[in-house]
Amino acid sequence: VVYLENGPRGAFTDLPAGRARLDQKHEQFVPHVLAITAGTTVDFPNNDLTFHSVFSLSPVKQFDLGRYPVGQSKSVRFDKAGIVPVFCDIHSHMSAYILVFTHPFFARTDDDGRYTIPNVPPGTYSIAVWSEAGQADPQIITMTDGGSVEISFRVGRQRD
Repeated sequence: VVYLENGPRGAFTDLPAGRARLDQKHEQFVPHVLAITAGTTVDFPNNDLTFHSVFSLSPVKQFDLGRYPVGQSKSVRFDKAGIVPVFCDIHSHMSAYILVFTHPFFARTDDDGRYTIPNVPPGTYSIAVWSEAGQADPQIITMTDGGSVEISFRVGRQRD
């Protein structure tokens, strides 16, 4: 996920209450990484032939949906920004991440690592990347009215 570290002034006031989905298929969460804005409700439908028990112990949002079978769905509203690791109490190999932002200026990369963050207002910003695979140093960008900026990151494990 590539994102502005601090959203522009006014970006926080008009966040619509959204809805997203973190599916359970073939004993995996799909997508593995979900990026949302604060106030979004996430549905956790079970589309497997087995029970699941979705939970998180994150200080950003703790929840435990309990066990539920195929065809059922439960929901959680995320109001606080941060990273929420999600697990299944029944299947220890199942994990996912929900990244919650207080502004809409973020994007998930595609399979080739490309991304676009639309509608960024003119200004100077620090742009960062989050990846389960490692870290990258944030970069400073200056966005002009109607302009575009191209930024590349090299993500990897940090060494001491």
